Amino acid sequence: MTFQIVINLIIAIGWMFFTESYTLPGFIMGYILGILSLLLLSRFISDTFYLKRLFKVATLIGMFFRALITSNIDMIKLIYMKKPEFEPGIFALPTTLKSDLEIVMLVHLISLTPRTLSVAVARDHSHLYIHAMDIDSIGETIDTIKSSFEQAIMEVTR
Repeated sequence: MTFQIVINLIIAIGWMFFTESYTLPGFIMGYILGILSLLLLSRFISDTFYLKRLFKVATLIGMFFRALITSNIDMIKLIYMKKPEFEPGIFALPTTLKSDLEIVMLVHLISLTPRTLSVAVARDHSHLYIHAMDIDSIGETIDTIKSSFEQAIMEVTR
């Protein structure tokens, strides 16, 4: 990915020198031409196209903010209930993530969204231990985390 960004910047700067236009629009035009060139030569480059990965990162960030907003709304509803009925507890979340970066990203995404908090990581990275506000919906919480955050992290890092 870094190689592709460097090549794209070299093409953009080369375009500025070629057209003798040392302005921001000249750089942007060269950058766009670099993107098109990399797209045409993508089968000769072993890594995936870097804009695809940047799009997946933006998708992960958007997914996090959506979860942050909806869980905050749920917490506000829970706070203003006359007699809230919830049962907090700790459960184990099985995970397929293996690298330290992937685990750290998942732990932070879980901890930053309200109603859940990462407590510990198993030594073999096979499980995360999570404290949840409502232990009745463990299966739903596990499915949500695995299908959203874990899947998005794997798309970004692999």
